[in-house]
Amino acid sequence: MVSEISGIKIPDSQIAREAAELVRQHESELLFNHSVRVYVFGAMKGVREGLKFDPELLYVASLFHDMGLVDAYHTDTKRFEVDGADAAREFLRSHGIPEPKADLVWEAIALHTTPGVPEYMRPEIALTKAGVVMDVLGIGYDGYTSEQRAQTISAFPRGDFKNEFVQDQLRSAFKKPQTTFGTVNFEYIEHFDHSICRPNVCARIRAAPWAS
Repeated sequence: MVSEISGIKIPDSQIAREAAELVRQHESELLFNHSVRVYVFGAMKGVREGLKFDPELLYVASLFHDMGLVDAYHTDTKRFEVDGADAAREFLRSHGIPEPKADLVWEAIALHTTPGVPEYMRPEIALTKAGVVMDVLGIGYDGYTSEQRAQTISAFPRGDFKNEFVQDQLRSAFKKPQTTFGTVNFEYIEHFDHSICRPNVCARIRAAPWAS
């Protein structure tokens, strides 16, 4: 694996290496490459904006952010983001990382698909979200130079990312659709199965067991 991309060093501590090895064991090459790109794009944005962040924590958050999509870390009742966050926190705890740092990584992963909130939180949380939306949706694309984008993709190729990533998300969503209601994850189901109706908050309020 390359050690540096456009001035962004890939963390190479023992924890960073073990985290990468664990994620590689369970994720496809496409998801693993996506996860590292999330780190690179997030770190690039952090450097560009002069933010103070912990590269190792950002790297672990980026690596684990989609681990909830794989069978080994899937649960039946939690959002996939929470499954990944739980896996990362447990990994960090097992390596003696203090609880506040493990919790920071948990928050970064758990909130990475939540719109309008992470960008106002601590840098590691904001930059995880920024790396995700850059790589998946191209949000902030023009804030990166063509060289930065090209070097990142060369080191960690996208493959057929648009199609395969949607299928990965869809498989997870169909396994536990109840966890997707009220989140962007429901849109994967809605796009492919038009028979499923989105739960309506107004109807749920009116059906609540209160007199008024």
